[in-house]
Amino acid sequence: MPTGPKGQKRPADVIGNAVRVMRIATGDEADDVIDDGKDPAAKSLGAKGGKKRAANMTPERRTEIAKQAAAKRWQSLSGQFPMLP
Repeated sequence: MPTGPKGQKRPADVIGNAVRVMRIATGDEADDVIDDGKDPAAKSLGAKGGKKRAANMTPERRTEIAKQAAAKRWQSLSGQFPMLP
């Protein structure tokens, strides 16, 4: 039987999966919730972090980061372009 990305069991065919979903919906079978080992509070704060960082960043700093990222991408493709200052 195939396993999902987090190790959960899932049926090998579409009809088997539909039957399992129906059993979970009607309460005949329990839905297996796998704990990923992360603190829920930390997960919620982590999701907010990128937006908060972008809001606090100046347009000049965003431009600088974008230039560095573009230079790094081009450098990895050809190895000829130096990093931009």
